[in-house]
Amino acid sequence: MTALTILPQGITFEATPGMSLLAAIKAAGVALMTKCEGQGKCGACHLFVQEGRKGISKIQRTENEMLDTIVGVGSKSRLACQATLGEEPVTVELLGFKSGV
Repeated sequence: MTALTILPQGITFEATPGMSLLAAIKAAGVALMTKCEGQGKCGACHLFVQEGRKGISKIQRTENEMLDTIVGVGSKSRLACQATLGEEPVTVELLGFKSGV
């Protein structure tokens, strides 16, 4: 299991490696808006990975292209629907309704 900490809620959840961040966040009981059913096409699940970036999958082309269209993207930005958990603990910060395009 992998420890996933979700901010600003301060929830820590034991998630299964290989789960998408979106699935793990929802399994922890935290609502995260999506408009494209997790296909990486809307940007609504944009979040920041505050700690443990090496503990999640590398950015693929689809995700990178969508991130290029979102205002406020930084080096810690990821789409929850596209990033999958590995073995290391990860801390993410949800951005709320400001993240989508």
